[in-house]
Amino acid sequence: MATFSVRFLGCKVSHTDAHDVREALLGAGHLERAHDHGADVAVVNTCCVTHEAVRKSRQAAKRAARTHRRVYVTGCAANLGADAFAGLPDNVTVVARRSEETPAFVAGDVGSLGCLQAEARLDRIRAFVKIQDGCSFSCNFCVIPLVRGASRSRSAAAVLAEVRRRVAQGHREVVLTGINLGCFRDRDTGYKLPRLIREVGSVPGLARLRLSSIEVNHVDAELVSALRETPTVSRHLHVPLQSGDDGVLADMARRYTAATYLRRLEPLTDFNLTTDAIVGFPSETEEAFQRTLDVVRDAGITKVHVFPYSPRPGTVTAANDAVPPLVKKDRSARLRGASDDACRARWTEKIGMQDVVLVDRPGRGYGDDYSPWLVDAPVGELVSVRGAAVSEEGILAA
Repeated sequence: MATFSVRFLGCKVSHTDAHDVREALLGAGHLERAHDHGADVAVVNTCCVTHEAVRKSRQAAKRAARTHRRVYVTGCAANLGADAFAGLPDNVTVVARRSEETPAFVAGDVGSLGCLQAEARLDRIRAFVKIQDGCSFSCNFCVIPLVRGASRSRSAAAVLAEVRRRVAQGHREVVLTGINLGCFRDRDTGYKLPRLIREVGSVPGLARLRLSSIEVNHVDAELVSALRETPTVSRHLHVPLQSGDDGVLADMARRYTAATYLRRLEPLTDFNLTTDAIVGFPSETEEAFQRTLDVVRDAGITKVHVFPYSPRPGTVTAANDAVPPLVKKDRSARLRGASDDACRARWTEKIGMQDVVLVDRPGRGYGDDYSPWLVDAPVGELVSVRGAAVSEEGILAA
């Protein structure tokens, strides 16, 4: 029996992939360590969305190599094709495989035992269930199709079976994850994302259902109806914007305009809307950046995940990085400042209001719309709260 630790960098899909490796190792009879130190095996599930993400992934692998006998580097950066992990010690194995193949490879390489453990519960309060992987679109800046492959979906039956299993394990909230959720299709049984949302949301015992992210082109009347008519669906939606300028969006090959983005979100004005934005794309001028600020404001966006543009190998814009670093830094700070102000304004509206919070760590949790609350209640519980005040970290519960 080997002892192991698993960590991930990046998005919710990376977290889900890391758990799949964890579950395979537990299923093979190995023992998880609560902390990195002292384990025989380390798994580092990596990210490559920016140069900084690759740098942090390499650092994590390098640190793990000093404290573990064997290190497996998995995930997006492992599939990048560049020499991101060249020169690391011999005890580091880079697993350049699809996410579906990685858990079995790692567990098989570590070695399976005859006495298997019971099924592993997820290591977080909310359960992330991947329904789709890969992307068949080719935005000019994005490396994800190169490292994750074309869009492909799990069967609806497999997704529903996993959701039922996670609910039976005690998870009150399920988050459907994928690289491009709106591309989910189970053609054999006639499922698209709206139907899956309705059926997952009706699983007995499930208290809350959330989507990790959805592209604005997939926010249509059918999806909006499913979100509104499924009682367990939370009033939160993450819809990447990337830029509010039509010229930049065209240069990115994003397939929508700022006006389309705003129009598609109009039916969801009561949802807490969050987004991603890239700052400093090669063709972004100060005027173009200002239009991003305008769209964020007009859409009612609260939280913005800001990514300074970073050229990615193999993409159309790989050789172009025209905006100076100091300009990127300044624009990033301004957009984050606008995001902070919008968050605080939404939190302030909740003073005196009731909400239901899922407590996911000591002293903290999230409301139905994914607003953060500071609450004194047992981890894993859904508790009724009333807003008393606002701090830098979230809403203080009475």
